[in-house]
Parts: sequence; structure tokens; C-alpha cells
Amino acid sequence: MLNLNGKKALVTGGSRGIGQAIVLALAQAGARVSFTSRSPQSAEATLAKGAELGFQLYAFSGDVGSMSDCERFMEEAQTAMGGIDILVNNAGITQDNLFMRMKEEEWNQVLQTNLTGLFHCCKAVIRPMMKQKGGRIINISSVVGHTGNPGQVNYSATKAGMIGFTKSLAKEVGSRNILVNAISPGFIETDMTEKLNEQQKTAIASQIPMNKLGRPEDVAGAVLYLASDLAAYVTGTVIHVNGGMY
Repeated sequence: MLNLNGKKALVTGGSRGIGQAIVLALAQAGARVSFTSRSPQSAEATLAKGAELGFQLYAFSGDVGSMSDCERFMEEAQTAMGGIDILVNNAGITQDNLFMRMKEEEWNQVLQTNLTGLFHCCKAVIRPMMKQKGGRIINISSVVGHTGNPGQVNYSATKAGMIGFTKSLAKEVGSRNILVNAISPGFIETDMTEKLNEQQKTAIASQIPMNKLGRPEDVAGAVLYLASDLAAYVTGTVIHVNGGMY
């Protein structure tokens, strides 16, 4: 297990799936961890799992698409934990539709949460990280940001945008020992994939050389690496966690 004792981490969208796995993995590695969710009710499952494992987690509700919400929960997290060393930008939504049918509202909602939300969260934490002369920012992108995907023009655009954002910010703040990287998961077993039938899951798995979907813990493992001293000279890069499909 990697040692993150003394580190303070904030994970956006930590109430379920990949976000929840990241929260628990960081806590197991010794970090003090806080996370955001859209409502106090949605945070309860992660808080309960943390308590079962003996971890004190901090939950804050808000919308990353709102700058005022981001500033508020960043301040609350820093007060609760004594600072933020690691920011994991995981919060994201989908509004899938074929392009010809996609409404402007579906486009705007996904961009506001996934890409503008990334801007908001980094903006709220970058000055404190610069002041403390160090930090880690880890952005959760997606394989579809590299490959594209039918019905996900909006989502794919935001995930591709995260890659350009990551590489550019890494160049700006590297001299301050702030490392900025991204992770691009492939098909991961989450609530969304649980809704698929076995035939659909088999069709997806056939596209993957490892012939299986990944687990949220696989993504969390990559986060632990980037958050640790093992990645002290890694910035501006993308780790692909997709079983070899891309």
C-alpha cells in the first residue's frame, strides 16, 4: 500500500462508482479525505463505507458547475483538513443523444459540469497550492475523449478538453512543484454498466484485449500512483486504464 500519511485530498463526485473507490483508496493509503456530492443524501453511502473501514471522511455538497459552490466547499475542505494537497476532479455527467437530436441544453449542461467545473475547482485550489509550493491535480477523463463515441459528442468533447487543459496547466505550474495529470478510464463496472444486459456487456468486452470490464478500484490505483512520491517527476501526462482497448 502506498503511504499518503499526512496528505489532504479532495475528490469531486465521490458519492458512488469511480469517485467512491478513489475516496476509499486514498483513505486506506493514509490520507485525510474529503469529497463532494450534489446533495447530503447522496454522500451517505460513501460516508457509511468509510465509517465501516474506520475512516473519518468529510463530505460537502455542491455543484462544480457553480463557481460560488466550488469556492465554498474548497474553503470548507481546507478548514476541515488543514489544507488540500491532492485534488481529484472526478465529477461529471452525461446527456447522451445523437448529434442531430441533441439539444443545446444537453450540450451546455455537460460542458458546464465536466469542463467548466474542472476550471472552477482548479481555480479555487491553485493559489493555495502555489502558496504551499506543491500539490497534485488529477483529472478523470475518459477513453472516449481520445476515440470519440456515437451519441456522446458533448461528453467526448469535454473529456478531450480535459486532456488539453491538463497538459497546459501542467506547463504553467510545474515550476511550483504542482503536478497535473489525467487518467482516462475505459469501460468500468459502475451503476451505468450494471443496467446493460449480458449480451451488451459481452459485446463491450469483445472490444477489450483483456476481455473484461475494469473495476472502479483499477482507476483508484492509478490515482494513488499519481498522488504518491512514486510519481514525483510525472506531470502533463495521461494514464490509460482501459484493458488495452486504446
